[in-house]
Amino acid sequence: MTPIRWGILGASKFAKDHMAPAIHLARGAVLAAVASRSSDKVAPFQAMAPDCRAVASYEALIQDLDIDAVYIPLPHHLHVEWAIKALQAGKHVLAEKPIAMHGDDFAALIAARDASGLLAAEAYMIVHHPQWQRARKMVADGAIGKILHITGGFSYDNSSDPSNIRNQPEMGGGGLRDIGVYTLGSARYVMGLELKDISAKIRYENGFDVFASVQGALGDATYSTYVSTRMHPHQEMVFHGSAGLLRLTAPFNPNVFGEARLELHQPEQGLSVERFPSENHYVNQVEAFGRSIQTGTEYPWSLEQARGTQEAIDTILSVGSKLVY
Repeated sequence: MTPIRWGILGASKFAKDHMAPAIHLARGAVLAAVASRSSDKVAPFQAMAPDCRAVASYEALIQDLDIDAVYIPLPHHLHVEWAIKALQAGKHVLAEKPIAMHGDDFAALIAARDASGLLAAEAYMIVHHPQWQRARKMVADGAIGKILHITGGFSYDNSSDPSNIRNQPEMGGGGLRDIGVYTLGSARYVMGLELKDISAKIRYENGFDVFASVQGALGDATYSTYVSTRMHPHQEMVFHGSAGLLRLTAPFNPNVFGEARLELHQPEQGLSVERFPSENHYVNQVEAFGRSIQTGTEYPWSLEQARGTQEAIDTILSVGSKLVY
């Protein structure tokens, strides 16, 4: 099939380090253009993909007839605006998480998707990793019995970088929108359920959350996780059932934070471990996006699924009690 020609809105570090290489490596994809006011910022992309064009503005890129799909790694508060503009310009859209700042923002985004007949999705890469796909299937197949409790955590420390957009409240900063989407969305993905009975304790700093401890329920299973942008780096998710336990290591940044492993603990069989040392969920994501466009294959993370995570975050921010220390 004809390769999908990708354009990137902005020459962000994340795009340069992760998604541009993924587009370049993915089967059926071509990194065709990057939009930036500075051609110097596009140079690293062109060093990797020499045919990649520098485009002077976001508007010019979404209007470019030689672009099929647009990847949006802009600050959080710009995702919906440019996703809708790109859809209206006839481009498929993959926007970084969170694709929207509030649950209510999804109505306009879904309407634009439906009106265009194009694919629009949040770049929620973990659902494309076999570690998570296997965990979902094992839970569904009853490998650990009835799920009774889910725990997890995701933390890092960016306190030394106050100019970082994650430390800017007007740009959608804070830990919940940046990494809460993982501890929340991953549990929703595995369980196929929405988080209910939500309570939380949140510490704020300069108008944005830097720590959140969240409790709730997914069906009959209780749920307890935390996220922080002011703690030593850590990430883990655990699904505890009546007949065993699933533990996922490096569940959100495999091969960066550490090796992605899926540990199955069972009373009689003991411990069995699956390792995924070479999987690149960014490449998998680009290829899945292309297959969906070209063959109609269902994309594994819809806007409706992304909305459920954002609605949970909205509730957490609304009901959470403030921690002061």
